[in-house]
Amino acid sequence: MKSVIYARVSTVGQTTKNQLLELREVARKNGWTIVEELTDDGISGAKGRNERPAFNRLHKMIQDREIDVVLTWSIDRLGRSIQDLVALMSELEEKHVELYSHQQAIDTRTPAGRMTFSIFAAIAQFERELIKERIHSGLARAKSEGTKLGRPSAVTATTRETVQQLRTDGFSIHRIAKHLKIGVGTTRRILMAAA
Repeated sequence: MKSVIYARVSTVGQTTKNQLLELREVARKNGWTIVEELTDDGISGAKGRNERPAFNRLHKMIQDREIDVVLTWSIDRLGRSIQDLVALMSELEEKHVELYSHQQAIDTRTPAGRMTFSIFAAIAQFERELIKERIHSGLARAKSEGTKLGRPSAVTATTRETVQQLRTDGFSIHRIAKHLKIGVGTTRRILMAAA
């Protein structure tokens, strides 16, 4: 199996050496080939993917299916927020990449590891449902308060007048739309409302 080691320390004074030594030994014992060792030195786990170059590279390797297993010292090395961890777990599951976390003894190749993985997936689903409920509740409240939902219209009174004038001048609907940089459907609706 092709494996990647991901190690991270939060401060510049710390080192990833101990993490790497332990994880190399785990890979050796399991007969896994280490294709790359990724380290984010002196970067907090609370930082986003784009602020952690090695973590960003890890995501790309997962997406491109360059690896079969991710080895990490501890789950908190991957991230500090449950949302980020759940998103990573979903990504691993989708791409059929295994996870080995040394401190928590999580190995998704084992029944116990898969169970832990399933718990993360259930938490992810629960979080998505909560977000969905909050969005629907917020939209319903805004609608009941008379707030107009959706993207604001780019069509002004001047645009409506110009559409009508151009049509009177013999312009086709398509030519009007192109000239004013609005949609053909929008142009038709303006003309129908004016009729």
